[in-house]
Amino acid sequence: MSASPSLEFRTDPGEFVAVAGAHLAAEPVINTVVATEAYRSQTRRAERVAPADPADRRGWWLVVRADSGAVVGAGMRTGRYPPYLLSMPDTAAVAVARTLHGRGEQVLKINGVLPAVERCATELARLGGGRVEVAQHSRLHELGELSAPAAVPGRLVQATEHDLDLVAEWFEAFDGDAAEQAGRPRDASPHDAPDRAELLGRIRAGGFWFWLDERGERVHLTGANPPALGVARVGPVYTPPAQRGRGWASNAVAEVSRRIRARGARVCLFTDQANPTSNRIYAALGYRPVADMANLLIVG
Repeated sequence: MSASPSLEFRTDPGEFVAVAGAHLAAEPVINTVVATEAYRSQTRRAERVAPADPADRRGWWLVVRADSGAVVGAGMRTGRYPPYLLSMPDTAAVAVARTLHGRGEQVLKINGVLPAVERCATELARLGGGRVEVAQHSRLHELGELSAPAAVPGRLVQATEHDLDLVAEWFEAFDGDAAEQAGRPRDASPHDAPDRAELLGRIRAGGFWFWLDERGERVHLTGANPPALGVARVGPVYTPPAQRGRGWASNAVAEVSRRIRARGARVCLFTDQANPTSNRIYAALGYRPVADMANLLIVG
């Protein structure tokens, strides 16, 4: 009988990348969230930058090994993200739940790839006498052949430090509006919004763009994470309510995606499965489904 997978919880993202980097690179699109966070955290440590959120000091990076020693799964918990699990054997997902419960680690939300995240959440709920509720079913897409949308007036411009207030305002509005459009409470976000320091860092790194209409007014915001393992993830994608239905989002996302690909990276993004509008827009641009994810709640 083969042994159960072993779990290694690490606090140093550099150590995690050294051990799990090849595993993450084998499926870099599906593993985009953990890879992006790991490499970003590794850079912050190398630059001696304090965590934006003190909770980062209590986070972890998970390596799952088979009895052969091969890495067969991974996950993380950071200041912004509750536990986030990538694909792993069912027995490992259950073992994660038992380990977290056994050491008294409170888990109210858990995100990640199906079915691992569901297996872990179910066991956490059983151990704590609670139940699992679905906060969001999301779907990860990768860009295939980019199909240009119908052109609209205006142009794409990169956000600057002077745009920090508007970027922060629209980033916060994005989560609330997206939840409402899917029939959820406005505060039902799968993770915490980045603080202003993190947003400023992303702006300085060229991670946000505005679409300007023919009058030069900012009417839309598209963001993108820097490439990790050759994959860049687009998001957030936000258009204020009064500006919707005019093609700003389609044109902005198409142009941002084109620029990312021109630099040699693959492009992916998440959609909320309960939002048919965004799913339709991205499918028309050439984005194709890769994997289903879930953001789950553990309710006592």
